[in-house]
This record gives sequence, C-alpha cells and structure tokens, in this order.
Amino acid sequence: MAEKKSEGSSSDHASIEKSSAQRIEVADVYDFGGDTTLPPPPKLTPEQEKKLWRKIDMRLMPILTLMYLFSFLDRGNAKLQGLTTQLNLTGNKYNIALTMYFVPYCLFECPANLVLKKFRPSRWLPGITITWGIIMTLMGLVKNYPQLVGTRVVLGVTEAGLFPGVVYYLTLWYPRHMLQFRVGIFYGGATVAGAFSGLLAFAISFMSGTDGMLGWSWIFIIEGIATVAVGILAFFVLVDFPSTATFLTPEERAFVVWRKKYDNSSVGEEEHFAIRHVWQAFSDWQVWLHILIYMSIIGPLYGISLFLPSIINGFGFNTAISQLLTVPPYVFATIVLIVFAIWSDRIQKRSPFILAGLIMCLIGFAINISEAPIGVKYFGTFFCVSGSYAAFPGIVAWLGNNLAGQYKRGVGMALHIGIGNFAGAIASNIYRTQDAPRYIIGHGVELMFVGIGFITLPLAVVIYTRINAKRDAYEKEMEEKGIKYTTQELRKLGDRAPDFRYIL
Repeated sequence: MAEKKSEGSSSDHASIEKSSAQRIEVADVYDFGGDTTLPPPPKLTPEQEKKLWRKIDMRLMPILTLMYLFSFLDRGNAKLQGLTTQLNLTGNKYNIALTMYFVPYCLFECPANLVLKKFRPSRWLPGITITWGIIMTLMGLVKNYPQLVGTRVVLGVTEAGLFPGVVYYLTLWYPRHMLQFRVGIFYGGATVAGAFSGLLAFAISFMSGTDGMLGWSWIFIIEGIATVAVGILAFFVLVDFPSTATFLTPEERAFVVWRKKYDNSSVGEEEHFAIRHVWQAFSDWQVWLHILIYMSIIGPLYGISLFLPSIINGFGFNTAISQLLTVPPYVFATIVLIVFAIWSDRIQKRSPFILAGLIMCLIGFAINISEAPIGVKYFGTFFCVSGSYAAFPGIVAWLGNNLAGQYKRGVGMALHIGIGNFAGAIASNIYRTQDAPRYIIGHGVELMFVGIGFITLPLAVVIYTRINAKRDAYEKEMEEKGIKYTTQELRKLGDRAPDFRYIL
C-alpha cells in the first residue's frame, strides 16, 4: 500500500525497504531508471537524506528557475514603452498579438513532453531556451504589426516545451510529497520576473531613443540576449536523469532511483513508452477535471501578469511610476508562494492551498471591479497577483502526484498545461483599451474563472476521497479472500492499482 512520505523521514526508508524486499521475492527483473546498473541503495539517516536532496536542489533548481524567470520577463511592460504607438496597434491588435502566442504554445506542449526523454533534458531544455532568446531579440527589431504577430507565433512554439518539460523532469527526480516546494521554487522565477520586469522596464526606459529605437525595442533586445546567455550556461549545468548524474556518487544515484521507484507504488511504475500510455492520459477523468481547475487560476494569472502595468496606469499614475508599482505585488506573491509550497509538502495536501489562492483572487478582483478608492484597488492587486501565483504550483504538482507511469504522467501533464493555457488566450483579450480605466469586463471574466474553481476543486476532492475509501475497503477484501496481483499487473494499472492512493 502506498505510504505517506515526508522529506528525511526514517519511516519512509523502512516502508520502502519492505516493499523492496517483497519485490525481490518475485522472479521479475525490472530495470527502473537504470537501477540494475547501480549498486544497492544505501541506508541513509534523515540528516544524510536531507543533505542529499539539498545537493540535488543546488544543482537543478537555480538554473531551472533562471531559465523560467527569463521566459516570464516582460509580460506587459513593453506596451507602456511605445510598442502600441510605434507599431500603430489600434483597436484590439495588441490583444490579438498576445493571443497568437498562446495558440502554438498550447498545441506544442504535449509533443514537446513526448520528445523530452528522447532528446535528453540537458540538451532539449537549453536548446529551446537559446532559440526563444533569439526570437525575443528579433522581436525588438520588428517594424509593423504582421511582423510582431509572426514573431509571437514562433515564440509560442519555442517556449511551449519549457514549463511542462521542467515539471515533468522534476517528477523524475523528486518523490511526490517533495514536489510542490520544488515546483514552487521553479515557478517563483515567474513571480520574481514580474517584479524584475517592472524595475528593468523602468531602467531601460531611459534608453528610449538610443540608435533610433524606443524603450520597447530595447526591452526585447536586452532580455533576449540575456536569455541566450542563460541557455548557453544551462548546457554546461543541467543534467539528465538520476541514474546518469555524474555530480552524484553511484550510491547516491542508487538511492534517488530507488526512492522514486517505490514513491507511489509497492512495485515501481512503468517508464517505457507504449501508445496505450497516451490513450490512458487522454481518457483519464482527472486530467480533464484538473484542466478546469487549472483554468480557474491560469486565467487570472495571465490576465494580471499581462495587464497589471496597464491596470495600475489606469489608476492615474504615469508610465514610470506604473512600472515601479508593479514590483511590490510580485514581491508579496513570491513570499506567499514559498510559504504555500513548504506548508503543502509538509502536510501532504494540495487542495487547501489552491482554495486559499482562489479566495484571494476573489477578494482582489472583487475590489478592483468595484468603485473603491485608488489606494484600495492597488491593495486589491496584491490579492490578485499572490492568489493566482501562489496557487499555481499546487495545481501542477497535484495532477503530477496523482498520475502514475512516467509517460502517462508526461502526456497527462502536457494536456493539463497545454489545454489549460487556452485560458491565457482568453485572458489576453478581456482587458480591452476601450474599457480602461476600470476594465469591468476584464475583472468580471476573471471572477468567472474563479467561480469555475470553486465548483471543480471541491468536486475533485470528493471524488478522490471516495476512490481512496473504496480502495481501502478493496484491499481489506483482497487480504481476506487471498486475492493477489502480479507486479507486472500492478505496474500496468498505475494510478488505478488498488495500492495507489490519491493525494488530496
């Protein structure tokens, strides 16, 4: 039966060791992540295990976070630095340009996750980072609306593989009860980017007019060149899989592979590709329900990240001050995000923190759609930003925790993020220029997304709870009647196996 685990727990080692002993009794040689080429996993004390995970964190998390930070730079700041005026983006042209990014971004996420293991993470992730950095640089040189739309489409294609790829990559390294903190650290790059974008845009605004280019061009050029540099660095820092990580000793590699192997099953999970894994992901009810939960947060998240400078500008502040005032909400959101991530992993639950984020979004957008004073509305943006950003890692980690089988999880998470991100395409079109400064339609649609979350989130918790209870009862029945499954049958069942428990 799947055990609840926490980082550094000695009881984890005993429970997994028991599962390992049961596995050895079965004449079934099963290579998981190259474990048959590694020495036996060592017995680590809680302190030694914590030290090992810190060592892995220090190698993986800084470069991954830096890559995502640069992918999230400039989500709206260029608009205030002359982009719309110089390119004559009248009417909804700016919104359409934003939308055209999301179409390929959503469509290419699933294929990108399928090829991640084939092309190796240490080559694939830095490669796409360098590519989109080049596209970002070229975007600073566009001269008209069609060129802007074209570069936005290509940017969507190149960035599509990063977020779902990294989250899937992290599930190959970390046990599921340690995942949200790592996703939170990684996604924290986006919140830091939100704060840094405002400061950077303010600084670059003083370059406006240099070499005949306005501030928006320099924002894209400088950020694009920096992204290429980060991608080149990633080629030398990023590693592939635990079994091949040369920065770990053979014994440390064996421990990580072994810990992951029995993370959510007594027999390990399937890791080799079969077409049925794709079908299993497409036909799994929880993937589609989680897409709606994802949309309930990603809609508000993209809406506020793309248009926060414009919303604050609508409060009556000039461009420079508006850029600077975007910083504090993102700083606050980063703190809330990290607190949620640590707390969630500690109590081994995801849904309470997603619910807390939805409540914060409800408060923030309700304030901003009202006729409250400017100071109160600015205070409301703190709730909008922190609620959406802090809840997001939990949504991604939750589905990743509840899908078993590496390729099913990879496809399921790509579907989750890919289809869910169409809410970002919607959010790109709800804050229209003609609705400034109150943006009633925009805030109203965001409240609709939040309402979807208040329906689908409790529904998922109820369904998971009922299934877990049924499996508890079925395991007792199996024990009484002497019903047994082979290890191959349990691995094939994955998250449908009687010993698998869904995380709430």
